[in-house]
Amino acid sequence: MASTGPVPAALRRKRTRERLRTLGFLSPWLVGFTVFFGYPLIATVYFSFVHYNQIEPPEFVGLRNWKYVLTQMPLFGPALWNTLWLVVVMVALRVLFGLGIGILVTKIKSGPGLFRTAFYLPYLAPPVAATVAFVFLLNPGTGPVNEILGAVGLPAPSWFNDPGWAKPSLVLLSLWGIGDLMVIFMAALLDVPREQYEAAELDGAGAWGKFRYVTWPFLTPIVMFAVVTGVVQTMQYYTQALVAGKLASGVSIGPGTVIQPGYPDHSTLTVPQLVYSLGFQNFNTGAACALSLVLFVIAMAVTTLLLRKRAGLLPAED
Repeated sequence: MASTGPVPAALRRKRTRERLRTLGFLSPWLVGFTVFFGYPLIATVYFSFVHYNQIEPPEFVGLRNWKYVLTQMPLFGPALWNTLWLVVVMVALRVLFGLGIGILVTKIKSGPGLFRTAFYLPYLAPPVAATVAFVFLLNPGTGPVNEILGAVGLPAPSWFNDPGWAKPSLVLLSLWGIGDLMVIFMAALLDVPREQYEAAELDGAGAWGKFRYVTWPFLTPIVMFAVVTGVVQTMQYYTQALVAGKLASGVSIGPGTVIQPGYPDHSTLTVPQLVYSLGFQNFNTGAACALSLVLFVIAMAVTTLLLRKRAGLLPAED
């Protein structure tokens, strides 16, 4: 039986040096995590229980901010519904569209670089500039899109000026900038071993069989990555919805202008817009922090559920 006596001093010093070396390598991440995530999260939890207008000292109010956000805030329900609608529809369509474009580009034999560039360039446009251009294109009165639809005899929606079309218009904007997912899926598709397809052909698999049993298992981690990151990003959806609503409303934005988001009829209002409005327009920092934590909890719950259901993406064994 091995002896369990005291550890020699030289071995203890060696282990200490190894721990310090490991801590040194981890220190940049630890500092970044503490400064940019840990401290802000703790501060947000603290401010959610106080009344703080960014001028006077914080005053503890218990659960008053939470009660206001969850039961008394009139626009919390529409904002949460819009955010969840965008999460479900926008993320799903972006993944499907990005995968489809990735497959299309990998199959093109003539001039693939030109098509890759054409699909990727819109993603490089700044969000504000892209939104301004899209609102102009979809302008119900002077936009070229409605003129083309009218010329071919199709109905011309009001797009960002119609509550029923405002969120689908934002989805179209997101699909226009699908270049990031296209590149990711394209790289994954090109990484699938050719031998797998040849073996599937020998077994009599058609196009669908090769995609289901060869391509899809290789793409499952990429799809999960795209869905999870898409959910997190859409939960923070702010700039495009705010800019599109303001431009479509026709309100001129100048110095001192207080922007009320959500045009038309609160159809583009998202939870991050409410957070900004509470914290920086109404100076109700406590309620803004409580609402931020609600959004954080929802995002964490959805992400955890997706990660637990990852096995459902794999094809069942016949």
